Amino acid sequence: MQLIVDSGSTKTAWCLTGGSRDDYYTTDGINPVRDDRDVIWRVLTQQLLPQLAVAAEEVSEVWFYGAGCIAPFKQSVEEVLANTFPEARVVVESDLLGAARALCGRQEGIACILGTGSNSCLYNGSEIASNVSPLGYILGDEGSGAVLGKLLVGNLLKLQMGEELRDAFLQEMNLTPALVIQQVYREAQPNRFLASLVPFIVRHEQHPAIQEMLVEAFRSFFVRNIRQYSRPELPVHFVGGIACQFEPHLRRAAALEGFTVGRIDKAPIGAMADYHRVAE
Repeated sequence: MQLIVDSGSTKTAWCLTGGSRDDYYTTDGINPVRDDRDVIWRVLTQQLLPQLAVAAEEVSEVWFYGAGCIAPFKQSVEEVLANTFPEARVVVESDLLGAARALCGRQEGIACILGTGSNSCLYNGSEIASNVSPLGYILGDEGSGAVLGKLLVGNLLKLQMGEELRDAFLQEMNLTPALVIQQVYREAQPNRFLASLVPFIVRHEQHPAIQEMLVEAFRSFFVRNIRQYSRPELPVHFVGGIACQFEPHLRRAAALEGFTVGRIDKAPIGAMADYHRVAE
């Protein structure tokens, strides 16, 4: 039995495959940059194992793709998984490699994550061949939920989108300019606050200024990330809620920059399981 895992900071999707059917489970997120071994252990023993359709000893392979799963942080995930599934081969890789394998399978392509943050890679059909560093929402993360939120409040509070839209934003989101400044500069995790503003963008997606902002943000993603791979003939695939929510604007931005958008998948866990079902 194989356990395929797609883990983010908020939630983790698990797929048990190898039997007569695939079984899917959900637990809290696991991010080893944030979570210590005790936290990871509690997620596994208190949330996953009580749901699991088989005994832990029956799992022969664990393929864990997760946010923050880079050296040296991923070692804690490897150790906890190895203790939890004593008979299993345990492999822990980045969420970006998981996205690439889900989106491209064993074909060459460009794979991207477009959610709260953004990331991309050139994928050779098995491994990541090249990666432009996303640099986070202050220096990069173009097209991400956090950056869309940052662009939105900057434009609104500087009256670049007009007073009517600014006033609608402050009223709908129950904010004032002072509260925005406090959330961004004084509170923890301002990237999450900025990404939490995306629902306002969704509600006002038909506004010309919002549409222009979206297309320009996604064009910046292609220019500052995808263009660096120098492979304009390859399709560009995406996972993540932002890519799904704003697909028409994403495709328009890609066309303007000379790229073709391929597959867009909000939840890649099923495709990850399909990748590992095929014998290597």
